[in-house]
Amino acid sequence: MTSFLPDSFAEYDELKTILDQGSANFEIRTVCTPAIRGRTFDVHTASIGSSDPHAPAIGFFAGIHGLERIGTQLVLDYMRALLARLEWDELLVRQLQSVRLIFMPIVNPGGMWAATRANPNGVDLMRNGPQSADERVPPLAGGQRVGAWLPWYRGARGAPMEIEAAALLDVVETELASRPLSLALDCHSGYGWSDSIWFPYARTRSMMPHLPEMYALKTMFERAHPHHGYAFEPQSHQYLLHGDLWDCAYDRTPAPNVFLPMTLELGSWLWIKKNPRQLFSRQGMFNPVKAHRTARVLRRHANLMDFLTRAAFASQRWLPQGASRQQLLERATAHWYRAAVA
Repeated sequence: MTSFLPDSFAEYDELKTILDQGSANFEIRTVCTPAIRGRTFDVHTASIGSSDPHAPAIGFFAGIHGLERIGTQLVLDYMRALLARLEWDELLVRQLQSVRLIFMPIVNPGGMWAATRANPNGVDLMRNGPQSADERVPPLAGGQRVGAWLPWYRGARGAPMEIEAAALLDVVETELASRPLSLALDCHSGYGWSDSIWFPYARTRSMMPHLPEMYALKTMFERAHPHHGYAFEPQSHQYLLHGDLWDCAYDRTPAPNVFLPMTLELGSWLWIKKNPRQLFSRQGMFNPVKAHRTARVLRRHANLMDFLTRAAFASQRWLPQGASRQQLLERATAHWYRAAVA
């Protein structure tokens, strides 16, 4: 079976090209090397910007699910644009003196190579965290331990985390959550008619402790991009699940540090509606197939990624404190949890 699969895949080759071209600018690490069918793939991170451990930082992640290639393409496109801008953009150069960017664009290379959602061991990495949901989750989709032959497999009870999931959490712990302020954007696809930005929690309907900060970020983005079209909400408003990695990373963040993880969920149902033949392809259920739609996706979300980078850089101008934070908490609670407090 191995002979029918190529030695590599397009996104992995593109990442290696970007890392080679940006070797003078990026600090490059190999954080783990999963194996599949006799083939190994390195999981890379690339960092750029301030070396001050207290500087604000933002991480861009993708490729946790191997079928969701468009998320990886989005992060790779942003990395390419960043390198091109460094040649002339003096404002970007100054910005990077005070903020740090971390990229992890292919968390699950084995799954992407084999065109599977899960990693080479059949584990859904976004269900692989140790925590369980407070309430009932959707059957199968919320995470199951029956076996890897069914989708959304969490892994065996009591087993160590998969090396890719553990590597992601280690990157977050050492590069992001250890700072006074950090943000993360994890790019996915395959759910809904429109694009969404989700934030913790996925395991509970309770409010995250940093709800005022997330509401401030949402409000700033809407004022800067009033026609953005995202649904910006806690993931629990859609469904609960076991083992969400971002819930795990958020809960492990030491006080008083502020870590704001977000998941960009690209709604693929609209692509399928416009081209129903995509239903007959596993790749087509999660990615735009036509080139012009792919280009449109890459253009559309660059504004969000650039906004988050600027927000991290300018954190002292918007992070709420004192009475203003309490006011934002009240507004955020009314906005997102009105039914719960009614």
